[in-house]
Amino acid sequence: MRQPHPLVVTLVLDEDTTARFEAERAALFPAGRTQVGAHLTLFHAVPGERLDDVRTQVRATARRPPFAVPVTEVMPLGKGAAYRLDSPELVTLHADLQRSWWDDLTKQDRQPLRPHVTVQNKVDADVARATVDRLRADFAPFTATAEALAVWRYVGGPWEPVERYAFAPPTP
Repeated sequence: MRQPHPLVVTLVLDEDTTARFEAERAALFPAGRTQVGAHLTLFHAVPGERLDDVRTQVRATARRPPFAVPVTEVMPLGKGAAYRLDSPELVTLHADLQRSWWDDLTKQDRQPLRPHVTVQNKVDADVARATVDRLRADFAPFTATAEALAVWRYVGGPWEPVERYAFAPPTP
């Protein structure tokens, strides 16, 4: 029997921040290499058969207000560039979900979260270094807003959206 496609869980940032990262990805990624838009991945491959549990956990986690996520620096990725985000609140959110799914997580998804948004990947190391240097020269830290969590199905290319869970304070 064929296993369901794995699930990806991402953090959704505010529209202005997402547009900024999307524009940089469009300019910096090699042509035809972007499969999905700008994103901050929390989990890369939760087993697809856990969909009901993932939906339940993510829905419960989203019962909270939106929160600030400082974008603190440009970081190298070896063959690319990314922006580092520094949010203890996000790290805690991730750790709580991670504990819930621990037994089913891949080695990659069991690692501590190092929040970042990739704006360039799959280029020669020299090109990546030059990009990092250029982005750093113009960079000023700013604050994004975490607005939602999203669940996707990884089907080998572009991700298929499953559901988006907007942050909102719990109802009494």
